[in-house]
Amino acid sequence: MSTQSATTRRPGLGDRLLTTIERWGNKLPEPFTLFLILFLITGVVSTAMALADVSVTVPGSSEGPISIRGLFTGEGMAWFTSNIGANYVGFPPLQTVITILLAVGVAEKTGMLSAVVRQAFGSAPRWMLPYVVGVVGVTGSVMADSAFIVIPPLAALVFKAAGRHPVAGLLGGFAAVGAGYSTALVPTSLDALFAGITTGVMESLPGLDTAPVNPVSNYYFNIVAALLLGAICGFIIDRVLEPRMVRQDVPTEQVSRDEVAAVSSETAGGGGSDEALAEDTRTQESGPDDTPDDELSAQLEPREKRGLLLSLLGAGVLTAVILVSTLVPTSPWRNEEGGFLPSSPLLDSIVFVVFAYFMVMGIVYGAVVGTVTGMGDIVSMMGRALGDMMSFLVLAFILGQFIALFAWTGIGSWIAVQGASGLEASGLTGFPAVVGFVLLASLLNLFIVSGSSMWTLMAAVFVPMFALIGLEPAFTQAAFRVGDSATQIITPLNPYMIVILGLLRRYEPDAGLGTVMSRLIVFVVPFWLAWMSLVAVWYFADLPLGPGNGIFLP
Repeated sequence: MSTQSATTRRPGLGDRLLTTIERWGNKLPEPFTLFLILFLITGVVSTAMALADVSVTVPGSSEGPISIRGLFTGEGMAWFTSNIGANYVGFPPLQTVITILLAVGVAEKTGMLSAVVRQAFGSAPRWMLPYVVGVVGVTGSVMADSAFIVIPPLAALVFKAAGRHPVAGLLGGFAAVGAGYSTALVPTSLDALFAGITTGVMESLPGLDTAPVNPVSNYYFNIVAALLLGAICGFIIDRVLEPRMVRQDVPTEQVSRDEVAAVSSETAGGGGSDEALAEDTRTQESGPDDTPDDELSAQLEPREKRGLLLSLLGAGVLTAVILVSTLVPTSPWRNEEGGFLPSSPLLDSIVFVVFAYFMVMGIVYGAVVGTVTGMGDIVSMMGRALGDMMSFLVLAFILGQFIALFAWTGIGSWIAVQGASGLEASGLTGFPAVVGFVLLASLLNLFIVSGSSMWTLMAAVFVPMFALIGLEPAFTQAAFRVGDSATQIITPLNPYMIVILGLLRRYEPDAGLGTVMSRLIVFVVPFWLAWMSLVAVWYFADLPLGPGNGIFLP
């Protein structure tokens, strides 16, 4: 590459747009600082409203007017100093996320979840591989963020073994995981996280009769979404992405690490941002030869196959126990009417059920393959799982304070009532309001890539507001999933962009972030439109989102 060509080449419109997103996104403070600022702003505003004797009456509520209380008053400071610990420990997602993640951690660290992915890839016929990558990738959120590390290189491996283009598998796997992150075929810790936040913010709007939200409140919707998005992802990989890789003559063989480092160093000469990117890429590639491609094979060893089979049998036994325990007429898990909907001890036990499945399958698999030899191994895996989520546990401290302050001051109720009145006055109610909400979430997702942070921010305003115009909190949560994921794979602020770029540079040493994003953008619009179409179907047909959860308030 000559110096002259490097200096005269002008970036395209897409590159300039992505650079702008990255520049403005980098100006945002990190999530803890962001919510600390929002906490202080809420405190100041609530205090001013309290001094002005502002109050609000919730339509349809039997309670009287709610007077706004201020943080920076005697009452407010006494409340805060007395409840700082309770606000943290009482942050609703902690109860469900930590519990489920302990079991998911065992299932992951025994190798069971990875074995399921490898079995799905390794047993798929050549023509079906793109669709398997799509469905498995979309469901990969069950492995949390490790799905971004495990699934793309495995997809590249099985594509190459089947005589298909490995880069199509690599990028397709990343697109499936990222653009479909908010849905899955099975309940995940993300469902527990969203449900906890949704439940917590509804405390700011008392008096409305809403259905409880739990980790399976969007389950019916999620199953259909995962299958549809997986199929669309497979189609795009098969008919759009892979043919494009062939037309562009993208290499199918990995180049040497020295060549990757040399090209990265050359690219780094242009400026600070590129230099940091090249350095991050070299860090990804400077380790030993046991890379993800080398560590994992799509083919299971006989012992792994036996462990996977027995773990499925263990899940079957657990299913039988649950059915026997709940289907008998006198089951204590039924409600007072003898049923399960709209609420019952069984639905209240969803966290336990999810915990039990992951724990049983993980322990059985680990015992067979040798990763679990005693209780000490299980305890160690659970501890490592908590260690993996340490950053969330720290972030949860300020998120809990923010949610609690919103509820205690009453400012959340005031915003919800004023916002609902504004929507009705403008005529922007019903489904158009939902579309606007999803568009806003999609835009914010380019700058705030933390799902818990963005949902905490948006739920505090929109869950009560939409409840006042007749929408169940579970439906608002389901609509948020669209915006939370579809645009995640084209934002430079996604930390896993560097990972996928490092993997891509093994085939194309001169690839940059613009290369990755230009190839992934073909997934964004189809995913968004398909997901939004499902939201429309559920809305207009008034279908149940999950056990006991519908679209509209009674």
